[in-house]
Amino acid sequence: MSFFGKMFGKKEEKAPSTGEAIQKLRETEDMLIKKQEYLESKIEQEILTAKKNASKNKRAAIQALKRKKRYEKQLQQIDGTLSTIEMQREALEGANTNTAVLKTMKNAADALKNAHLNMDVDEVHNMMDDIADQQDLATEISNAISNPVGFGEDMDEDELEKELEALEEEALEEKLVEVPTPLPAVPTGEISKPKPAKKVEEDDDMKELESWAS
Repeated sequence: MSFFGKMFGKKEEKAPSTGEAIQKLRETEDMLIKKQEYLESKIEQEILTAKKNASKNKRAAIQALKRKKRYEKQLQQIDGTLSTIEMQREALEGANTNTAVLKTMKNAADALKNAHLNMDVDEVHNMMDDIADQQDLATEISNAISNPVGFGEDMDEDELEKELEALEEEALEEKLVEVPTPLPAVPTGEISKPKPAKKVEEDDDMKELESWAS
């Protein structure tokens, strides 16, 4: 129980929240601002009264100035109070913001902690090692599957090359044997028929004359 609670014999009341305290301070600020406006209007009235009675009724003018001084003092006090309340309200607003930020950060931290609740760093490292091992094994299996299989026989690449060269030479020789001997070219021009010799014709004529003469 606080000192004031013991003094007045009352139980200490529960402290208001920052939001409630800020609202109360704003209400107080509004009330004091209205009080300021009232005092400023009263000061103006007292100045008018003093001016009005300055030459006619000095006593009334002096009383008006005294009241003006009291109003100005009250106005000055209210200005100081408003400054204090404004600083207090800004501090509460900052504290309220910090509280909201801290609450959000705590919720995020709790969520992160809950997410890592069933995780262990060593187990994560072991799992990553297992993943790497399985990846290496999968690569080895893929390489083994992609390599040609010799069915248990070791093939000599040099012997295979020599055998291939021999087959190529044999095939070339067979092609040369199959090529036929070229025949003479057939003439493409018009073939002229042989003309009978003139001498043969003359011999026939002579035989015919001799037959007639005999």
